[in-house]
Amino acid sequence: MTAHADTLAQTRQFAGGRRNIAGPSADTLRVWPLLILLIALFDLPLLFTLGLSLYGKNGFTLAHYAELLNTPAYLGVMASTLRVSLIATLVNALVGYPLAYWITGLDPRRRGIALACVLLPFWVSILVRTYAWIVVLGNGGLVNRLLQWGGVVDEPISFLYSEVGVTIGMTNVLLPFLVLPLYATMMRIDGRLTQAASSLGASSWTVFWRVFFPLTVPTLAASSLLVFMLSLGFYVTPAILGGGKVAMAGNLLDSLINQIPRWEMAAALAAVLLVITLAIYFAYARLGRWSRA
Repeated sequence: MTAHADTLAQTRQFAGGRRNIAGPSADTLRVWPLLILLIALFDLPLLFTLGLSLYGKNGFTLAHYAELLNTPAYLGVMASTLRVSLIATLVNALVGYPLAYWITGLDPRRRGIALACVLLPFWVSILVRTYAWIVVLGNGGLVNRLLQWGGVVDEPISFLYSEVGVTIGMTNVLLPFLVLPLYATMMRIDGRLTQAASSLGASSWTVFWRVFFPLTVPTLAASSLLVFMLSLGFYVTPAILGGGKVAMAGNLLDSLINQIPRWEMAAALAAVLLVITLAIYFAYARLGRWSRA
């Protein structure tokens, strides 16, 4: 009976091991449809765009990239895109971090109201929000009227059709992408850490800069990187609030595809922006590994 029981136990153990071996392969098969869908919807269009940028009348060529890098107009658009995106990212960080910090200090009911206000832009079309800024920032808009009424300025300030108006509009659209991750990180910070620092005699300012802020820096950096990447591809906001005077890559791509058209140059510009984005991301990832080490 003992030998039979041992044999039965070994058989069950072997069968369990077989099930464990077969499990991962079954899970892998479940992932394949999603993987194929991602490749079809994301990777293949990117590969097609890259191939289009490298194709000429005689086959493989780098002439499109040479023209892109040797034409002042294209370089100016790329520089403008990077500059406006960087400014919009900095403004989002300067506005979003204090906002997230303020929300964490509210009671639960007011915190819910504040988060609803942050999420409100997601419930309104980006086109409607952008046109609303024309009403607010126009020469006869709310902001200029308040400034004139308060005696701050004598004549309206031209917010629209400039990088200032575009930056304001982009900040409004992208702010939730920075506030929400920061808020989630701040809420997870153990309050005993700040209490311990305060009990050791540290001032509120020291507690914030030496304890609280360093714990939120990784999320701030990652969120800012996300905002910057999204800024590079903006089209609607620069087109409306910029009035054609603020050159952005998205607007140039629209011209190269729908008006000229020069698909190969549009593909080359898109590939260059993709390379810039990937370079920034890998630099951030490398810096993160270095800081952790």
